[in-house]
Amino acid sequence: MLMPRPAVPRDLVEQYEALLPHAGDGSTGAHRRLEGVASTLCVSTGTRDVETAPATARRQLSGTRSGPGTGAATESGFALAR
Repeated sequence: MLMPRPAVPRDLVEQYEALLPHAGDGSTGAHRRLEGVASTLCVSTGTRDVETAPATARRQLSGTRSGPGTGAATESGFALAR
C-alpha cells in the first residue's frame, strides 16, 4: 500500500478542519474546496467515509516510522509501506 509522507495527511487534516466551519456559510468556493480536500483525505487514508478519514489520518501519523526498511519516499510524496 502506498503511504503518504507524514506532512501530506497532516496538512490535509488541518485544511479540512479549517474549512469545515465555512462550508455552510453560503460560499460555494469554500464548499468546493472542502469537497476536494475531503476527497483527497479519503484517498490518502484509504477510507471512503469523510467522517472517519481525519481520525484514520491521525492514527496513521501516530504510527508513522522513519528510517531504513520503512519505505522510500518518491517525488509524489508517497512511499511503499513495508
